[in-house]
Amino acid sequence: MIYLKIENGKGYFFKEPDQWIEIDQIGKEDLLTLLDKAIADDFEMNDYDAGLLQNTAHQIIYKHLFQKFNELVENKSRFKDESEQLYKSAIEKYTEAIQASGVV
Repeated sequence: MIYLKIENGKGYFFKEPDQWIEIDQIGKEDLLTLLDKAIADDFEMNDYDAGLLQNTAHQIIYKHLFQKFNELVENKSRFKDESEQLYKSAIEKYTEAIQASGVV
């Protein structure tokens, strides 16, 4: 689902239920909600393009939010892969140890 978009020269963020609010109106609670969505959901955003944003404040805010959320979404996959690999190694290690001790 798209949570940040550029339309008619302005940046917007999605606020439930079905509201698009101008990006310069974003507050702390809105950011926390978007963070939760970025972690838990399929989080999509329109790519940052300063040429599409006519308002300087919208350019600055959208650019920074896009960079941070993009970094979070990219790292989310990496962290998940690393944790799965870590647990997989631990499970294999302890399974081998239990089998070697003859407890099973």
